[in-house]
Amino acid sequence: MTYQERKFELPQLIDLAPEPIAAHLALYAGYVKNFNAITVALADLMQDSEKNAHALSELERRLPFEWNGMCLHEYYFSQWESAPAPLNAGGALASSLAGQYGSAEQWERQLRAVASMRGVGWALLYFDPQAGVFHNVWVEQHHQGHYATLPLILALDVWEHAYVQQYGTAGRGAYMDAFFKNLNWSVMEERFSKTSAV
Repeated sequence: MTYQERKFELPQLIDLAPEPIAAHLALYAGYVKNFNAITVALADLMQDSEKNAHALSELERRLPFEWNGMCLHEYYFSQWESAPAPLNAGGALASSLAGQYGSAEQWERQLRAVASMRGVGWALLYFDPQAGVFHNVWVEQHHQGHYATLPLILALDVWEHAYVQQYGTAGRGAYMDAFFKNLNWSVMEERFSKTSAV
C-alpha cells in the first residue's frame, strides 16, 4: 500500500506565519515519501534476506521513525483544521481533565512544562481507557517513548522546525501560546469520545 500525503484545511492561523507552516508541511510530506520509499526498498531486499540482512535491519529500524513522523504530523495539523474552537467546558474531555488535574488550565500548564523540557521532540497527551487516566508524555524521537496501544488525544510538536524560523531558538513559549490559540478543541473532543471509557 502507498500512503498519500494529507491535505489539511487550515484557516489563517493566529500568530503563526504561512512560510514556516508551509516548510513544516513539506517536512511532513517527506515522512510520507520516505515511508513509502523504504517500504518498496524492503520488499526488494527481502528477495534475498540473507544477503541483504544488514541493509534490511537498518531500514527496518528507520521505518517506524518515518511512520510516526507521518502520523504525528497528521494529528498535529488536523488539530488546527476548520477554525479555532474552545474546549467545551461542560464536555466529557474538560470534565475528565479537571477530574485528574484539578482543571483543564492546570492540565495545560503541566503539558507546557513537559513541552518546555530541554531538547527537541513531542509533548503528547495520551488517555488510558482501562485505568481512566491521562498521561502527558515527552517523546524525543518519533519511534521511541510512545505509550503502546494508548489513544493519542493531542500532539504538540516541539522540534525546532516547528518554531525556530518564526520565533527563534528562545521562542518556544511564544510558539506554544500560538499553538494553543489555534486549536480546534472539537478535534480532541472527538478523539477522546472514541476511547472506550467515555
